[in-house]
Amino acid sequence: MNSSPSALKLLFASGLGMLFDSMDVGLLSFVIAALFVAWHITPTDAGLLGSITLIGMAIGSAFAGLFADRVGRKRAFLITLVIYSIASGISAFAASIGILLVLRFITGLGLGGELPVATTFVLESSPPEVRGRRTVYLETYWALGGIVAALIGYLVIPAFTWRIAFAITVIPALYALYLRRTLPETSAFKGLKRTFRFRENMANLWSHGNGKKTFVLWVIWFTANFAYYGMFLWLPSVLALKGFSLVHSFGYVLIMAIAQVPGYLAAAWLVDKLGRKWTLIWFSLLSAISALLFGLSNSLTDLMIFGLILNFSNLGAWGATYLFSVEQYKAASRATGLGWAMGIGKLGGMIAPYLVGVLVATHVAFSVIFSLFFLCTFLGLIVLVTMGKDASKEMFEETNRAELSTQA
Repeated sequence: MNSSPSALKLLFASGLGMLFDSMDVGLLSFVIAALFVAWHITPTDAGLLGSITLIGMAIGSAFAGLFADRVGRKRAFLITLVIYSIASGISAFAASIGILLVLRFITGLGLGGELPVATTFVLESSPPEVRGRRTVYLETYWALGGIVAALIGYLVIPAFTWRIAFAITVIPALYALYLRRTLPETSAFKGLKRTFRFRENMANLWSHGNGKKTFVLWVIWFTANFAYYGMFLWLPSVLALKGFSLVHSFGYVLIMAIAQVPGYLAAAWLVDKLGRKWTLIWFSLLSAISALLFGLSNSLTDLMIFGLILNFSNLGAWGATYLFSVEQYKAASRATGLGWAMGIGKLGGMIAPYLVGVLVATHVAFSVIFSLFFLCTFLGLIVLVTMGKDASKEMFEETNRAELSTQA
């Protein structure tokens, strides 16, 4: 009797978890912009708020992957979901920047932990012929979460303050209670002989032909996170600092965020046409160029045009990045490999928001700041083009055997 979990069910369940993840990260950018007015925080404080969240995400990504390879995808997914939703919800009651920083760190632990587990869930539960598309479809939920965050930022924060926006983020904890009863474990994990230990699993990332793969993944995740979080956590504030009102800035970011959905869908179609690597290359190149042009823009028309292209291309690149990365390792170390790549990447995300805050405080032009994002993305591209390779067929066959071993 076939006892494997429904691939579509896991896609939807994991997707909603990722939507909540994205909603929380996206909301922070609007909350930061609101705190400039409500608490009169400095640009450095704003950058620190973004960076402390990324520090938590870096730790969460690295260790949740190990945890998921040890005790299961389901248990790790539920625990991380609860951690970030409760910590984020409590943030609504923060009375000072210090308390908010502590809560954002804890939120980051859950946020970072959920991402590699959700991606591993979908990869291992999808049939081989649609595995690529479904893994990228999962990332489309990130774009939907960004739109939800922009809607909350535009409709809720101006009318009901940023505290209500944070209070809304407790909803995923209720969702986790539902998943605890209905979400199955993946067949690939059930088929594993779980005899590995922490040191063995970590050593495996740099042995048995994995060293080059791990280096490439760590570089592209670091550069991608540096550019993404440096730009998108500051996007509403950048528009406000360019002279637009808070409400108008939130509205413009909402419009730009809509372009993320077709970006993901285009990537989902292209990964099977061009391959994972070349889809990632073309989207990343377009993202780098549009970031540079956005930073050079001053008129509303130019900002909107290049902002839309930036949202389309950057999020499309993310969809390809997840798929390219998660296919590099075999099942026994898959969540660990992806989790550590994401954790190292979050170090880049940790640096960028704080660096932008320091640069803004010292009156460095946005054209210079966005040029840094262009250069960083281009560096990742060079490593990917020269050293990166799509996963071999053996990786897929290994996953298929693990699935079939539990379906007899």
